[in-house]
Amino acid sequence: FVEACNQGAEAARGEFVVFLNNDVFVSHGWLTRLLEPFAGPQDADGEVGVVGAKLVYPDGRLQEAGGIIFTDGSGWNYGRGDDPSDPRYEFQCEAHYCSGACLAVRRQVFRDLGGFDPRYAPMYYEDVDLAFAARAAGWRVVYQPTCLIVHFEGSTAGTDTGRGAKRHQVLNRQKFVAKWAGALTAQPQPNADPDAARYRATGPHVLILDSYTPRPDRDAGSVRMYQVCRILRRLGCHVTFLPDNRAHEGAYTQALQAIGVEALYHPYVLSVQQHLKKAGARYQAVVMSRVDVASGAIDAVKRHCPRARRVFDTVDLHFLREARRAAVTDQRRTAQADRLKARELAVARACDLTLVVSPAERDLLAREAPDVAVEVFSLIMAPDPTERPFAERHGILYIANFQHPPNCDALEDYLRSIHPVVRARLPDAVLTVIGAHVPAHLQCLADDGLRFAGPVADIRPLFAAARLSVAPLRYGAGIKGKVITSLAYGVPVVTTTIGAEGMELKPGESILIADAPDAFAEAVVAVHADPALWARLAENGLRAVASQFSVAQAERTLARILALPPPARTALRVHRASRPVTA
Repeated sequence: FVEACNQGAEAARGEFVVFLNNDVFVSHGWLTRLLEPFAGPQDADGEVGVVGAKLVYPDGRLQEAGGIIFTDGSGWNYGRGDDPSDPRYEFQCEAHYCSGACLAVRRQVFRDLGGFDPRYAPMYYEDVDLAFAARAAGWRVVYQPTCLIVHFEGSTAGTDTGRGAKRHQVLNRQKFVAKWAGALTAQPQPNADPDAARYRATGPHVLILDSYTPRPDRDAGSVRMYQVCRILRRLGCHVTFLPDNRAHEGAYTQALQAIGVEALYHPYVLSVQQHLKKAGARYQAVVMSRVDVASGAIDAVKRHCPRARRVFDTVDLHFLREARRAAVTDQRRTAQADRLKARELAVARACDLTLVVSPAERDLLAREAPDVAVEVFSLIMAPDPTERPFAERHGILYIANFQHPPNCDALEDYLRSIHPVVRARLPDAVLTVIGAHVPAHLQCLADDGLRFAGPVADIRPLFAAARLSVAPLRYGAGIKGKVITSLAYGVPVVTTTIGAEGMELKPGESILIADAPDAFAEAVVAVHADPALWARLAENGLRAVASQFSVAQAERTLARILALPPPARTALRVHRASRPVTA
C-alpha cells in the first residue's frame, strides 16, 4: 500500500493528491467536499495541508470522525459505532490524524514530506505518520464531515492483528513510537475522555449561548455573531454554539460548522440547562448573548461551569431601547422597561464582564452600575464599496429586520410623514424596502414609488444600484447595523440622532442626520440630487467603517478580553492557485 501510493503520487500532476481505498463507496459530491477545506474559511493563511473524510460502516453507524493518538502511540477512531449525525461529528476541525482510506494532500506538501514513510510498508500507521510530519512542518490536518465515505473496514487486510497483513499494525506502532517519541509527550493519555482528547485547539473552550443561530443575510447582529465565532476560532479557541431554540437552521448551522464551530441542536441537546449539567465543567468561558438568554441561563452557568469566565454580551442595552420606546409610543410601557432594566443589570452584576456595542452605552452602564466591568465590542463590518458612479444610481433603500419593533415603527413613520414629501420632490425615485416580516398594514401601502423586496440573499446589487439609504429610527439602542451596512457599501445614509448614536460620524461629512420629518425629507432629496454631496458622504462613510468596525480591531479586543495571544500567521508554504480548487 505504502509503495503503491507513493508511486501514484509521483506520477500525479494536479495540485492535490487524493488517496482512496478500494473497499469504499463514495457519496455524491464527495471529491468537491473533500477539497473544500483547502480553500475554505479555515484556510485563510493557506495552512491546510491534509484533509480526511467522515467514514461510516455499511449499516450507517459511524466508523471514524478523525482519529485520536495517545501518548503510547495507540489510536482511537473518534465516534466509532455512534450516530454520524451527532453534532460532535458534524463540524470541520483539526484532527490528530485522518484515515488513509480517504485522504487528500497538497501534492507539493506530500513530496516535501517524502510521501508515506517506507518504514511502514506494506501498511498501517503511514497515515498517522504523515499527519504528524505535516503538523511538524507547520501544516494543519483537518477532518471534513461533509465528505461521507462508506468503508468496508477489514476487507483489505482483515481484522486479526496476530496474523497476515494486519500484524503490521502492532509492529508499525512500535516504529511510530520510536520516531515520534518527543511529539507523543504532548498527546492525551490513553485513558482520556475521547470528547476532550480529540481537540487540538490551543485556546480555551468557549460556549456561546444566543437566541438563534446567526443568519448573516438577515440582520447585522447575526453578522457580528458569525464574525465573533470566526475570530474565536482564529484565536485558537474551541467554540461551541448553542441556540436557545436548539434548532438546526440548515445552511446557517452548516456555515458555523464549516468554520470549525461545534453547533448543538435538538434532539441531541434537550435544553440549555441539560447541556450545562452534562458538559459545563469543560468550558473556560461562557458568552451569553442578549438579556432574555442570559437571564434564563445565568444560574445554571454559575452552578455547572465553575471554571468559566462569564461574559454577558448585551448586543444592545435592551432596557434603554424599551425606555425610549415607551417615551415615543406608549408611556404605559415604562414599568415594563424598568423591570427589564433591573433584570439586565442583575445579569451584568452576575457576570465577570459585560459587552456593549458603543461608548455611549458603556458610559450609561458606568452610571447605572459602576460595579460592573464593561468593554466596548461593536459591530464588525469590512468596507466593500460598490463602484458604480452617482449618475448610474437611482432610488432609496431601507433595510431592516421587521421582527424588531423599532424598525416597523420607523418604516410606518417614514411612509406616513416623510415619503409623501420625498415623492413630491423626486417623483421618479423609488423607495425599496428590504427585509422579511413587513407588517401587512404597511405592505398594502405599496405603489409606484414604493417596492417591498422581501428578504434578499444578496443585497449588494441593490446597494450598488441605489443612491442612498434611510434609517428613520425614532427609538432604539446600540449601533445600527443598517447604517453600517450601507456605509460599508459606499452608499450614503440619512438617519436620525438615534440612528447615528454611538458612532463617530460627522454630520454633513460622513452622514446626514435629521429628526424632524420635513428636515429628513430635505436631506433625502439633497443626497439624491447632489453628486458632490453624495461623493463626500460615500467616501467618508467608507473611512468611518474601516476605522471603527474592522475585523482586525474586533480580533484585538476579543484577544484582550480572553487574555489570548494574537493568532500566529505563518507564511504560505505553497503558492495558492488563482484558479478554482481542482484535484
